[in-house]
Amino acid sequence: MRYKIHMKVSEAQQAFFAARRPRKDSPHTTDAYRRDLAGITTLLVSELGRPAEDLEVADLTGPALRSAFGVFADGHAKSSVLRAWSTWNQFLTFCVADGLLAGNPMGAVARPRTPALTPKPLRGEETPEQLLSAAAAGSRRARDPWPERDVLVIALGLVAGLRAAEMRALTSRSLVGRAGELRLHVKGKGSRDRSIPVQPVLAELIERYRESCRVRFPSVRFSPGSPLLLDRAGEPIGRGALEYLVKSCYRGAGLHDRVPVGANLHALRHTFATRLAEDGATASEIMALLGHASLATSQNYIEATGREQRAAAASNRTYRALDGLG
Repeated sequence: MRYKIHMKVSEAQQAFFAARRPRKDSPHTTDAYRRDLAGITTLLVSELGRPAEDLEVADLTGPALRSAFGVFADGHAKSSVLRAWSTWNQFLTFCVADGLLAGNPMGAVARPRTPALTPKPLRGEETPEQLLSAAAAGSRRARDPWPERDVLVIALGLVAGLRAAEMRALTSRSLVGRAGELRLHVKGKGSRDRSIPVQPVLAELIERYRESCRVRFPSVRFSPGSPLLLDRAGEPIGRGALEYLVKSCYRGAGLHDRVPVGANLHALRHTFATRLAEDGATASEIMALLGHASLATSQNYIEATGREQRAAAASNRTYRALDGLG
């Protein structure tokens, strides 16, 4: 096979994104890929001493990439290095498939170990219920209290396991079905759709929230395709505002010390999955309800629950008495 070794790296990267268009990647995913490619390309330019516009696919050798990733790793966390490695591996796999390279040189670049998923549910058996009760009572400090929205956001995490992006993508038509058979259609990560059974109480919360929107914004006409969750101005709620809403709910309820570090809104989703595992759900059921791409991810919740149960049993102070009998 004759390889197009004189193709510019910039052109190859453009072809890579063009080839990914049928995958319907989210803008967030595409932006992340572009940052990873640009970051390593900049280091390759410095390493090879050539202008970026002159960099060719043939320059993407194992030694050059290994050196660039070494510099990148010095200033970035393991998760960032792992993500960049994955992006470049996909890009160079494309180059091989498209006849631009004879082989993928990423085999010469050390890959960080994938960190095992550690579920981060809210701590405390009654914490979810306490959080919901406090939000319903308007405990969150805000210039313009909106308990109907606060309760709905928390509920969408705790009983539907939604991610922040999934909450923001909800519309009025996301809730479908007949009474008693309602389901919430969710556009998930990686453009994977899933359908989550909805109990009447959640449907009532959604309707109560909708009514509060009509009262707050009487001049706004809401269509079936309008975003469900709004900010104080009646606009679709932003990611930062959604995270702040949940964080301030924790503080208003006096439960901020029960939230695992770095979890925040995602702790609600982890609590949902953990309770499913505790109540006997299978890994495949958890996978379907949370929209995981891998069954192994769902299995982690079951294994973590087992470890926590063993640790709780081992902490029984009666064991100390048994130990003293010997």
